Amino acid sequence: MRKIEIYDTTLRDGSQSEGISYSVDDKIAIAKKLDEFGIPFIEGGWPYSNPKDKELFAHFKKHKLKKSSLVPFGSTCYVNAKANKDKNLLSLLSAGTEYVTIFGKSWDFQVKHILRCPLEENLRMIYDSVKFLVKKGKKVFYDAEHFFDGLRSNKEYALKTISAAYEAGAHMIVLCDTNGGVEIFELMNILADLQNNFAGLLGVHFHNDSALAVANSLLSVKYGVVHIQGTINGYGERCGNADLIPIISNLQLKMGYKIFPEKKIKGLSELSHFVSEISNVKQQDNQPFVGRSAFAHKGGIHIDAVIKNPLAYEHIDPALVGNKRRFLVSELAGKSSLVLKAKEIEFSLDKKSHQAKRLHKLIQNLEKQGYQFEAAEASFKLLLMRQLRKHKDFFKLIGFRVIVEKTEDNKLVSSAIIKVKVKRSLKLTAAEGDGPVNALDNALRKALADFYPELSKMHLTDFKVRVLNEKGGTAAKVRVLITSQDDKESWSTMGVSENIIEASWQALADSVEYKLLKSSPKR
Repeated sequence: MRKIEIYDTTLRDGSQSEGISYSVDDKIAIAKKLDEFGIPFIEGGWPYSNPKDKELFAHFKKHKLKKSSLVPFGSTCYVNAKANKDKNLLSLLSAGTEYVTIFGKSWDFQVKHILRCPLEENLRMIYDSVKFLVKKGKKVFYDAEHFFDGLRSNKEYALKTISAAYEAGAHMIVLCDTNGGVEIFELMNILADLQNNFAGLLGVHFHNDSALAVANSLLSVKYGVVHIQGTINGYGERCGNADLIPIISNLQLKMGYKIFPEKKIKGLSELSHFVSEISNVKQQDNQPFVGRSAFAHKGGIHIDAVIKNPLAYEHIDPALVGNKRRFLVSELAGKSSLVLKAKEIEFSLDKKSHQAKRLHKLIQNLEKQGYQFEAAEASFKLLLMRQLRKHKDFFKLIGFRVIVEKTEDNKLVSSAIIKVKVKRSLKLTAAEGDGPVNALDNALRKALADFYPELSKMHLTDFKVRVLNEKGGTAAKVRVLITSQDDKESWSTMGVSENIIEASWQALADSVEYKLLKSSPKR
């Protein structure tokens, strides 16, 4: 079976995603993580147009990656410019890498209306640019920008553009679906035609505007493509790029390609989570293979079946990609999930016992009030431990006061005073914050810091409020969901009340309790 190359462009294409802006340190951290995983090629960025990318390549000149090849990105030479004088191409040489990537125009529309040059001049630019870099000892990935749009518009010319790169000595011809519009059946015919002339030299780069980027990437392998470009978690401009997480998972676990060692594939969930954290983007719960919900079961019939045999409702063992099976607790789940959750806290609960029936009734009543434990498993675990008398509180709230003041200059100032009992000691602390919940969080941490220094390793990553009965107006009941994270995992907690501060306190207190519980499991 032929070898398939994975080329990651998170640092360049991924950074073009709305809401993502990487610092140099961010890019270095991601590059190191990709290198640790063993991604063969990491596109570092465009050193000619971006000072941060220039700094990135300077860093890795001194601190070499261990497994991955760092690749600079650029364009062909400019219109009517000589390749050996082009500053963009010279900047690629100065990066000091074995491989370089350049893109050129394949669509006659782009040549005429964007470059505004003769079609022959564009062919000359492609050939001269690739030839110049090859003569300098570089292995060139040639990205045929808008290739599929070019085929629709002027097939003969589009083929001439990739032939120019091929004849100039390109290491790989990468067919780019820059607008993300190519359809599967169209792609099949195109790749079948190209195999004869470019066998073993074709790569693909798909955008996800038609929600087909992953499918098209996998299909391309079936038609002889040996090089796939994409980003971690599918980050990228507009609707994003092909997501390398399901691409790698499918290639290795479903299609039989040995791309990475088995132990590395088990790190896919961690890699996905790491990049989402650095990108400051919440990881999608329903992301295939690595999302929190990817192997989550809620229906009672489903849970019962999975307990008997996971194959009943799972396409792979979640452990293969470093994920885990989850049984969600809700009014739909029945008592089976309660038995399993009790087992997690080392408590044997009989499904037919009075205790199980009482707990199931309690969950139903709480969900009727607005609680949603499937979204806050940490709160449910604490609830279960308290109901089964398996938990001793780490602190006890005596009381708190939250003040929000609006000053004459229109500024809002939030402060909180909290009194808690910790290990027979009473602590009274005050703190300010960006808002009332932040102030309350700061005051609680301040009160507990001397007793539980491990709290410094956790932080809140998400805060959501939902009004449960809109007709109640300003007196409506609300549900607050807080997601927290430390250096190992994330967890969610919740609170429900007619008072948003009280609901927030419930979720916040559970979040801190859960962190402390994790840090001292044998207590």
